[in-house]
Formats: sequence, structure tokens, C-alpha cells
Amino acid sequence: MNGEKKMTALAGAVLALMISDGGLVRIQAATIPQEAAAQTESQQAGFYCNAKALSPSERTRHTELTKKLMANRNAIVETPRGYEFQFEPSNMTLAELADWAVNESKCCPFFNFHLDLEREGKLLCLGLTGPEGIKSFIRNEFQVPAK
Repeated sequence: MNGEKKMTALAGAVLALMISDGGLVRIQAATIPQEAAAQTESQQAGFYCNAKALSPSERTRHTELTKKLMANRNAIVETPRGYEFQFEPSNMTLAELADWAVNESKCCPFFNFHLDLEREGKLLCLGLTGPEGIKSFIRNEFQVPAK
């Protein structure tokens, strides 16, 4: 095989392995250097998510909570250092957000997490912040709509 075919085949194999293993990593074959194709991390703006940081059962639970988090956001508020996702406690519990944050911190340790219960228990907030450049990463990974 020539170099391009090897890279495409290797990237396809890595993607198939990650999908079958439940990883939450997005891969673009055109951007994977040949020597990095077998790694289990994705890179965007200098941030690395380690999809192998969670056990299979943790990954399954984290995937469920991520879907619930994305589906139940009532509002997204841009903050100076990141974003805040707001929920009604009837749709997402503080315990679920705490569980999600603990597992997210294992695969994405560069995030700072802020959990708040406000308005006499009627508003639940998840704040995500981090180092310089994190806002772009959050917009991409958490499908924050453009203004």
C-alpha cells in the first residue's frame, strides 16, 4: 500500500475500534498524522480528550448523561471565561450533573466545573471554564449555537 492508503486504512481501523469501544472522540482522517493515528486522543485548539480514561461502564453512563445534558439545556449563557448551561431541576438533577462532571474531568482534565443550584432550587447551572482558548472548544464540543 502507498502511504496515503495506509493512513486511510489505519484511520478507519482506529475509528472503528473507538466506535465499537464507545469512545466519544471525533476523528478526521485527513488531519491524523500517520504516527498519531493509533492514539486514543483527539486534539482541538491544544486540548486533548482521553477517551480511554473511562472504564466501559463509566463511558456508557457518561454517554447517557451527555445526551441528557445536551437535550435538556434551557439556556446557554456565555461567560467571560467559558459557558454556563442552565437546567430545570425537574429535567436534570444536581447529582446527575455532578456525576457527569466527575467523569468528564477524567477524560478532559483541562475543564473547570462550576455547579450551582439557584433561585430557591428552581435553576440548576453547569459552568464550564478553563485555560485560554477553551471557549472555542466548548462551542464545538457542546454544540453551542452561534450568536
